[in-house]
Amino acid sequence: MINNKYSLTIVLGAIIALMGCSDNSSPKIDKTIAAVDSNSVIYSFEQSDELADVNLVNARKVLHNVDGNQVLKIDFLSQSNHESSVEFSAQQPWNWNELGDFGLAFDITNPLTSSTHVYVSVTDSDGKTHNRSFAVPAQSSDSYVVELKGAELNQEAGIRSNPDSWKDKYTPIIWRYGTKEINLAEVDKITFKVIGVPEDKSLTFDNIQLVTPKAKDSNYLVGLVDKFGQNAKLNFDNKVSTVEELIEISNQEQKTLQNTVIQGRSQFNGWADGPKLKATGFYRVDKYQDKWTLVDPEGYLFFSNGIANVRMANTSTITGYDFDASLIKQREAGDLTPEDSIGLNRAPQAAWSSRHVSSTLRAEMFNWLPKYGDPMADHFGYRREVHSGVIPHGETYSFYQANLARKYQANDGVEIDSLEIDKQWRETTIKRMQSWGFTSFGNWIDPKYYDMEQFPYFANGWIIGDFKTVSSGNDYWAPLPDPFDPKFKERAFATVKQVASEVKNSPWCVGVFIDNEKSWGQMGKVESQYGLVISALGLKANNSPAKAKFSQMVKEKYQTIGALNTAWQLNLPSWELFDQGIELKVFNEAIIADLSNMLYVFGHQYFSIVNNAMDALMPNHLYMGVRFADWGMTPELRAAAADVVDVVSYNYYKESINESFWAFLAEIDRPSIIGEFHNGALDSGLLNPGLIHASSQADRGKKYAEYVNSAIDNPYFVGTHWFQYIDSPLTGRALDGENYNVGFVSVTDIPYQPLVDAATQVNKNIYQRRFGKNGK
Repeated sequence: MINNKYSLTIVLGAIIALMGCSDNSSPKIDKTIAAVDSNSVIYSFEQSDELADVNLVNARKVLHNVDGNQVLKIDFLSQSNHESSVEFSAQQPWNWNELGDFGLAFDITNPLTSSTHVYVSVTDSDGKTHNRSFAVPAQSSDSYVVELKGAELNQEAGIRSNPDSWKDKYTPIIWRYGTKEINLAEVDKITFKVIGVPEDKSLTFDNIQLVTPKAKDSNYLVGLVDKFGQNAKLNFDNKVSTVEELIEISNQEQKTLQNTVIQGRSQFNGWADGPKLKATGFYRVDKYQDKWTLVDPEGYLFFSNGIANVRMANTSTITGYDFDASLIKQREAGDLTPEDSIGLNRAPQAAWSSRHVSSTLRAEMFNWLPKYGDPMADHFGYRREVHSGVIPHGETYSFYQANLARKYQANDGVEIDSLEIDKQWRETTIKRMQSWGFTSFGNWIDPKYYDMEQFPYFANGWIIGDFKTVSSGNDYWAPLPDPFDPKFKERAFATVKQVASEVKNSPWCVGVFIDNEKSWGQMGKVESQYGLVISALGLKANNSPAKAKFSQMVKEKYQTIGALNTAWQLNLPSWELFDQGIELKVFNEAIIADLSNMLYVFGHQYFSIVNNAMDALMPNHLYMGVRFADWGMTPELRAAAADVVDVVSYNYYKESINESFWAFLAEIDRPSIIGEFHNGALDSGLLNPGLIHASSQADRGKKYAEYVNSAIDNPYFVGTHWFQYIDSPLTGRALDGENYNVGFVSVTDIPYQPLVDAATQVNKNIYQRRFGKNGK
């Protein structure tokens, strides 16, 4: 360990000598480097005693001497463990508070033939963490930096990950979550994790040190977007410069597309060459060969592999302009559609003259926006509310829709209206799905696809209303609805009624997802796992139906307040005080057991009400659950869902279905489906790869195949849905600034061919891989 006090003069350290490997050798990196200021170095690994502060979880460490340079090799034992990590701890907290703008830099070598997605966290003495992630390409060596201090760090631009402002040779690491400004006077540890990957990983680390930027770009947010919605500051494959080029690429693709079911499939994309089970005229679930499966309306085995979010609703971005609020139509009471699921929702013409800049920062990002009244202005929209961003509401623009208009309206020189453009887009999309071999769409599909009756789909709904809510203590999207409130039942039935009117009892609808990624609870601590119940117990029983239910349960079990006090180690004088609300801070086994039971009952009530609505209004369609986020579910909620829904759904953003994480599937033994997963790369021109990072478009395809095949091989999964069809806008979607390269197509509607090729190959072999050559 080197001295914990650091000079303000911090410069780039030496790049590591590359580690040799028995069957692979990494390329050398040629960089011009300056001398090292020894006070800036945290770990150089030149002394073996430095390893005393290196802690491992499901990993191995060893020092290597390569060409006279000592490096630390970490083997992450991640094939058999969901998470493995290495932690560099301070003997005494590091004090970096006196430094100017700086970052934490380190050299990493990956000798393997596969990339590695790494999570890095910097934690202070209060437990607050600054979290980022990055992809280390296969057989590579590079220097990376985590910016920890600088004016740009907390620049709210309405983009999930801003462009990099540093001008130097470091590769910046994408921000993920946590606290951007931790206590730099007391930094406790630096952690690198590998999570949810299909194989063991190995990386070497060297020169963990503090560095300052050589220079900064003060205009890093200015002039970012060209007229096609692309990154104006970078070059990349398939970057379009003219409308003619856009049309030519589209015409060439159209020649390759088909509009028929691929050979060996039923009209509903079931396995026509495989065994035939009972046909009901609608999709259902069954077990075959001890594996859960969907069964199509004709009785054929069906695995749902598809793409979610095939709609225009999330293609627009905030422009930085707004209008007189009195001229904007506001949401109506009883509205069943969330703001981000509504289309463009354009500002009325009467408001156009009041258009003004509401955010100079946002407005200056765009090199081009059309004038109102011009044909391309048809792609303006308006958001009355957002989840997060630099401004709470305002004008939006969809460059994706504008590009569709450009390439379709210019065909034959004849201008066509928006309805015809939308029709051509939908027809092309279905041709792509058939040509690429997908068996269905995923969630969040434009309802106009429903009436086409050409491709299987999933419908969706949100339960929105003025019912009571309960906080779980970490309400990322919103608090949980109180399912014991009669108004929740009323709104659940209204939601399903609306979905039923859209689906029209169609056999092409596989099932229905209701709600999404609710913050049910987080594993790790009693307070987070049972936060929902703990929060409800703190409410008044006469104002919270959930609290009233929990009070009833406790009274029925313990009968007297004395018995409760003994079990829970409390000193309450009466049930009346319990009903007024209690604050739990200490948890014994009896309390935890009761909290667990209450959480299950809460979940069971929620799922039962929605299921009853489905049984009453959509009895022929599967109830697909709520798409649990892997970060926001507990065993109690999974058990409650499994007891009620037809298929339990999960959104799981990792590289593969890691067996150690998914062991609980055997316990609940219900058909399960992945509602969302994805990966992305930075060679697309976008600023953020997404939640899972690949090193290139080719690597995206490799990771896609690994993920889907791992689900096909699991006997409990009946499908996987990729999120999403279209890349996020470069400057972030209007809802919350997501700016991810996670599409099968770009903002110019050009497919990412390496990803398409990988998916096509996987889709050709879905049924044979899952059930054997003949399904026997």
